Amino acid sequence: MRKLFWGIFIIYLLYAVSMSTYLFTVNTPLPEHYVGTEADPLTFMDEEQYQLSSQFSKWRNVIYFINLPFEWLIYLFVLFFGLSQLFARWSEQVIRFRFLQTILYVILLSTFSWIVTFPINYFSYTVSKKYGISIQAFQSWMKDQLITFWVEAIILTIVAYVIMLIISKRPKKWWFYTWLLSIPFTLFLMFIQPVVIDPLYHEFYQIKDKELEQEILLLAKEADIPADRVYEVNMADKTNALNAYVTGIGSNLRIVLWDTTLERLNKEEVLFVMAHEMGHYDLNHLPLLLIGMIAASFVGLYVTSKFYSIIINNFGKQLKVKYDNIAALPIILLILSLLSFAASPVSNAISRAYEYQADRYAIDLTNDPDAAVATFHKLSVEGLSDVNPPTIVKIFRYTHPPMVERITHIREYSKTTE
Repeated sequence: MRKLFWGIFIIYLLYAVSMSTYLFTVNTPLPEHYVGTEADPLTFMDEEQYQLSSQFSKWRNVIYFINLPFEWLIYLFVLFFGLSQLFARWSEQVIRFRFLQTILYVILLSTFSWIVTFPINYFSYTVSKKYGISIQAFQSWMKDQLITFWVEAIILTIVAYVIMLIISKRPKKWWFYTWLLSIPFTLFLMFIQPVVIDPLYHEFYQIKDKELEQEILLLAKEADIPADRVYEVNMADKTNALNAYVTGIGSNLRIVLWDTTLERLNKEEVLFVMAHEMGHYDLNHLPLLLIGMIAASFVGLYVTSKFYSIIINNFGKQLKVKYDNIAALPIILLILSLLSFAASPVSNAISRAYEYQADRYAIDLTNDPDAAVATFHKLSVEGLSDVNPPTIVKIFRYTHPPMVERITHIREYSKTTE
């Protein structure tokens, strides 16, 4: 099995070199009908900003396409070299109760993964700092990394314990019962995220500009969003990027603006951004995405169970793992990660369609296409966004339409509403 791993590792290295070469050298010229229009980045970026956005985007794309399969390699490594089995034995020898064993196993596995991936994560951080997107101090960045480690470890512990417990009780239908339990668990995470998880990273407070808050709440009222306050989040000490969002469900629903957005957009532009985010709420994108996620997880868990059985039946003895043993968890995680990647073009396409709908909604609500275009220009400049990415990048990475298409779409739609 170890020879097989090194063969896969060589294939990965060849892939990494070829993909990096392609992404660094590929040139996607702006379609001729966009040249000179307000969708042309050279009309709202100076030459230096344009070059920086191109370079920064290439680095981000390379990091993404190299890092994701590297995660798969980690799962294979811990299985083929016996680390997962070793972590499981240690957990069983040290602690008696199964849940506590799962906690220790997940901590050991997560720690190993965190250490191995740290160089890539740190490199990504330094690239973001080099291009002026991140201004976060190393100590603050490390704090966020450790918070993420423990949040993900807690969630993975719960998921792993439940899955392995169900597998031991219902080996043929474990995927179905896991799917049923995943629905309330997902809703619970969505409910607590704005008030439990997000505040671990950022400081939230009621927006300081009360006049702007009232105008945003008026938009929210028109959109039938049950919000009585707008939150501002302190991001200026971490990033130069801009963002805003509506998050949470039920009584924990929140309208949130980054302070960088408030500093660099004027009132009309902020109102467009908020109208766009409210559009997602009023157009029921969140429940539709949730339904889609539930349906996808049904199929994904079923497929995972089939591949899991095939792998255990054919390679279980060589890997020294059993069907209901925690040491086999990386197999499930690997299959789920591969399926998630395979499904990403479809989920991204749906997300981009929803973004177009939210843009149209915002134009209907604000009747200000000029503010929309100005907002897109500033978002591109401040975030050094690639407004016209390569097709493979758009398919696998872009949950939002490229700015070239988005700006053009806004203008074309606004003409139909005049």
